[in-house]
Amino acid sequence: MKILSQEKAFGSPGIEPRWTHANKDAVGTAYSTSSHVWFTIWNGVVTEIYHPTVDRPQIRDLQYLISDGKSFFHEENRHLQSKVEHLWTHGLGYRITNSDPQGRYTIIKEVIADPHLSCILQHTKITGEREFIDQLHLYALCAPHLEVSGKNNNGYTVEVAGQNILVAEKGGTWLALGATVPFTRLSCGYVGQSDGWTDLADDFQMDWEFDSAVDGNLALTGKLNLDRSDEFTLGLAFGTTLHNAISTLFQSLNLPFEQQKQQYNEQWKRSRNDIKPLENVSYDDGKLYHNSVSLLLAHEDKTYPGALIASLAIPWGEAKDDQEQGGYHLVWTRDMVSSVAGLVAAGETDTAVRSLIYLATSQQEDGGFAQNFWVNGEPYWTGIQLDEVAFPILLAWLLHKEKVALNFDIYPMILRAAGYLIRHGPVTQQERWEECSGYSPSTLACNIAGLICAANFARERGDKATAEFIEEYADFLESHIEDWTVTTEGTLVPDIKRHYIRITPSDINNPQPNENPNQGTILISSQPPSKRAEFPAKEIVDGGFLQLVRYGIRKPDDPIIVDSVKVIDAILKVDTPVGSCWHRYNYDGYGQQEDGSAYTRWGKGRAWPLLTGERGHYELAAGGDVKTYIKAMEGFASNSCLLPEQVWDEADKPDVHLYLGKPTGSAMPLMWAHAEYIKLLRSTHEGQVFDLIPEVANRYLGARKQCKSLEIWKFNRQIGKVKRGYTLRIQALVSFQLHWSQDNWQTTQDTPSTSTKLGVDFVDISVSDNQKQSISFTFFWIDSNKWEEQNYSVAID
Repeated sequence: MKILSQEKAFGSPGIEPRWTHANKDAVGTAYSTSSHVWFTIWNGVVTEIYHPTVDRPQIRDLQYLISDGKSFFHEENRHLQSKVEHLWTHGLGYRITNSDPQGRYTIIKEVIADPHLSCILQHTKITGEREFIDQLHLYALCAPHLEVSGKNNNGYTVEVAGQNILVAEKGGTWLALGATVPFTRLSCGYVGQSDGWTDLADDFQMDWEFDSAVDGNLALTGKLNLDRSDEFTLGLAFGTTLHNAISTLFQSLNLPFEQQKQQYNEQWKRSRNDIKPLENVSYDDGKLYHNSVSLLLAHEDKTYPGALIASLAIPWGEAKDDQEQGGYHLVWTRDMVSSVAGLVAAGETDTAVRSLIYLATSQQEDGGFAQNFWVNGEPYWTGIQLDEVAFPILLAWLLHKEKVALNFDIYPMILRAAGYLIRHGPVTQQERWEECSGYSPSTLACNIAGLICAANFARERGDKATAEFIEEYADFLESHIEDWTVTTEGTLVPDIKRHYIRITPSDINNPQPNENPNQGTILISSQPPSKRAEFPAKEIVDGGFLQLVRYGIRKPDDPIIVDSVKVIDAILKVDTPVGSCWHRYNYDGYGQQEDGSAYTRWGKGRAWPLLTGERGHYELAAGGDVKTYIKAMEGFASNSCLLPEQVWDEADKPDVHLYLGKPTGSAMPLMWAHAEYIKLLRSTHEGQVFDLIPEVANRYLGARKQCKSLEIWKFNRQIGKVKRGYTLRIQALVSFQLHWSQDNWQTTQDTPSTSTKLGVDFVDISVSDNQKQSISFTFFWIDSNKWEEQNYSVAID
C-alpha cells in the first residue's frame, strides 16, 4: 500500500464548504447492524453518507461527471433528468435513472448499502446509441466532509494490490473510493480551484492529476475505464484506518452486486414479520405506510441501539456552512418517542424497547433530558423543554399497556422524570417549537399525561403516597389549563373571544410569572430584519391544544376546544391540490423565504404535513371523516414516499421548483411526520386515537371525583392568591418546618413538611370557605438549622 503524493494540488483551502439540499428523494441503510453506513439521495445522486453512527455525515455528495472530451460536460444532479424508484416495497434500495435531456444516453444506477460492511454500492449501467456512448468519458466525483465538516480534509491517491484508488482522511476517519473497473486517471483537488469539476468545465477534459490535496475543502475525481464494459459497481467504503477502509472496499466489491442486492432485500423482508396490515385503511395501497415503517427503522443507530434521529437531512444545507453541525441528525426525545410509538402502532415493539432503555441511560442526573443530543448522549442544544421530559414516561406506559415484557427496571427513570416536572414546572423554557418560554397547552398536555402515567406506575409498585402526590400535581396543572392558556379577548376570528393561544409568555427565572393569557408579548424568532418580531401573545395561535384531546384531558366537543379549532382552521390552514395543511403558528418565520430562496436565519414558516395528521386525529376523536386527512398526507409525500417537514403554501414558483403542496427545502423525510401518518392509520383502523390514555381520560373526562382542588406555592412560582375551598400546598426542595398563620400572625402554627421520593417536601393548608385574611408563612430549614428570614403571604381570592 503506497500513498502517492508527488503532485500536490493548488488552490488551498478551496471555497467555503457547504452541505447539500435537505429535501431528499431517498434514504437507506442495511437492516443488519453490522453495516454502519447510511446514505441519502437527492436529484439523482448520492448525497450525505453517515458513518459510523447515524449522526455523523461524512461526505457532501457522490456523483458522475460526463463528457465527450470535446463538446459538452454534464453534471448528474444539474444537467440530467432524474427519476428515483424503489427496488422493492419493503426495503430501502433504489433505482435512479438519469437521462440526457437530448435523449442520447442514460445512466441507470442501483444504490444499496453493503448488507454487512460499511460500504455504499452503486451499480451503474450506461445505455444509449453505441456510437455515442463509446465516445463518453465518465468520472466519479466525491466531496468528503469527514468528521462532519468540509474543512481540513486530506485527500490522496493510493496504489494498493495493483490498483489505484482515491482516499480521504480526517481525524482518524478514512474513506476509500473504487470500482469493479479501473480508474485510468485520478486527482485530488480543492473545490472551486483545482478539483475535477473545475478542470472538466474548462475544456471538457481531465487535464489535472494531483496525487494529494491536504487541509481543505476537497473533491476526489477518478476517470473510469469503460473500454470493456458499460456496466460496473462503484464502492465508497469507510474505516478507522487506511487499511480498514481499503480492505472493506475491496471485500465489498468482490461479491457480485446481484448477490449483495439479494441479501440486502432479504434482510429488509425480515423487518415485516409482525407488521399490522394497516394498508387496508390507506388510499395508496400501503406504499407510504410500508415505506414509513422502513424509514423509521432506518433512523436508528447501530452502535447506540435505540437512538433514533429526527431526520437524515440538514435543512437548507446548501445555504449552511460547517459551523452548524447539528442538522436534524440528532436525538430529540419528542421526535424519537413519536417515531418508536409509530412503530408500535404498526406492530413493531422491539425498537421501542431499545429506545426506552437508551433514554433511561441518557437521562441527566436531575431527571431531565437535554433539548437534543448526539447518539452518544452528548448534549447539542441545552434548552429545557418539559414535554421532552414527559415523553419517555409516555413511552414506558405505552409499552406497559401493550404488555411488552421488560427485564430492565424503568421505574427509577420514571420517578426522576416525574420529579423533574414537578420541581421545574409549570413554566417551560421552550415549548415544542423550541422558541418561547411560558405556559404552553401542548407542553401541559404532555406533562399531565406523563404524570398520570407515572402515578400509575407508582401505584402498581404499591407506593400509594407517591402515586397520590404525583396525581395531585397533575390535577393542579389540569385545573389551571384554561386560566393559563385561553384568552378571553380573542380578535382573530369574529365572535370568538375565548380560544387557546400558542403560549402565555413567562420567564422561568421569574418567581412571580405572568399567568394571564390576555397579557404579555412574545418574540417570534426568524423574522426578516425589517419585519415586526413582537406580538401580543393572545393573537398568536397554534394547534398544540389538540394534544389535550389526544391524551384524554379534554373532550373533543369541549366548547373552548371547538372554538379553538375554528380559529386555527381560519388562521393556520392552507388548502392545496391534495388536501389541507396547517402552519405551526401565525407569523412563523422558520421556512422558505418570500422569494422561495433558502431559509437563512429568517424566512416564512410554511405548512407542516404532520399537523394534518394531528388535525386528522382530532377529527377522528370528534367523530368526523378522517379519509381526507389520510389522503392529504399521502399526497404530500414525494414520488419515493418521503414526507417533508414543510410544503410550499403559496402559488407555484416553477423558476425555483416550488409547487403548492409539494416539499420545500426543509428536512425530508421527517420521522415525526411518518410516525404521525402511521398512528393516523392505526387510529382509523381501530376507531380510536392511538395515543389516547384511558387512565388520563378516566380521571378528567368523567365524574372527576378523584381530582383535588389544589393551588401550589413554590419558590419558582410564588403565587399571590388562593381560592376558598382549595388546598394551598407549599413546596420546597429540602425538608422544612412551616411557620404559618391565617390571622395576620395573631396565632401561629408550626407544621413539619412531608417528604416525597421526588426531591420535593410539602405542607398542605386547607383554605376554608370562610377564610378572609391572607395566609402568612415562613420556613425553618431543618438541615441547615436556619430560618428563611423572609415572610411570604398568599391572599384569599
